[in-house]
Amino acid sequence: MSQELIIQRPEGLYCPQGDFHIDPLRPVPRAVITHGHSDHARAGMGVYHALGDGAEILRWRLGEDIALSEHHAGQGFDLGPVRVSLHPAGHVLGSAQVRVAHGDQVWVASGDYKRQPDPTCAPFEVVPCDVLVTETTFALPVYRWPQTADVAAQILDWQAECGRRGVAAVLLCYALGKAQRLLAELGRLGAKKLWLHGAIQAGVDAYDRAGVALPETRAVKDIEKGEDSAGALVLAPPSAAGSPWLKRFRGAQLGFASGWMQIRGNRRRRGYERGFVVSDHADWPGLLQSIEDCGARRIIATHGDSAALIRLLRECGLQAETFADLRDGA
Repeated sequence: MSQELIIQRPEGLYCPQGDFHIDPLRPVPRAVITHGHSDHARAGMGVYHALGDGAEILRWRLGEDIALSEHHAGQGFDLGPVRVSLHPAGHVLGSAQVRVAHGDQVWVASGDYKRQPDPTCAPFEVVPCDVLVTETTFALPVYRWPQTADVAAQILDWQAECGRRGVAAVLLCYALGKAQRLLAELGRLGAKKLWLHGAIQAGVDAYDRAGVALPETRAVKDIEKGEDSAGALVLAPPSAAGSPWLKRFRGAQLGFASGWMQIRGNRRRRGYERGFVVSDHADWPGLLQSIEDCGARRIIATHGDSAALIRLLRECGLQAETFADLRDGA
């Protein structure tokens, strides 16, 4: 029987042959990081291995003094007897799938990924493997993403509507990845009067240092007191909802950009006036396509409600199982 190349330990996913962890939860000597979101990249590791495209993101999130080993996409490196390479995941800038090869086995840990095009990061690369450890954040048939350009056009229509009402359009979105992707799509459509919460500005600055072109924006902190905010499209993190920060606008409508907005009840429960369906994760068709494309006969699902996917894969003759999700964030 072949040895398991990736197992689950309290610290997170672990490769025993190479003695390294993938996106560990706790400090470990050697960490291979799939991307800079806080539930994947944490402080305290001895050495971080990551794609060079994501170096600015990791230093922004974890500090300039981290021991970071930067790697080119697809270029192999050895950790003990194991050959490791990092391949674009299409999730956010610098996101990677981790290919682990040892003996006659090839495993891939996908990290978070998406199949939709994104002008701010390298597209998902199909990596053939024997075993795929895949995220399943949106592993239900209801999740099918519209074209992002169409969603950006909807956001501009909402911005114009808010302008006619004399209020600002405050769009809540994640500060790493989602905000930059939306800005790039909005810029293609000629969007103007784009203002940024400080947390969003920090992420945009990191992308700028990495060489990603984004449209002109202004930081809310630099807006002069009394300047008319009507019709401004203000990007802010979800934590801004209900905070005193919103009081700086004479009036505002709240919108939220997320794959969770596919379910209308989520928008109503959270009290948003508008919900826009855009996600940096694979939707149901994207998950199925990725599993088929990589050719793996064994699938290990993690991070999400994977029951429907596991059932379907087993019906198709694949070996399918789960790793419990130990992460404390999403």
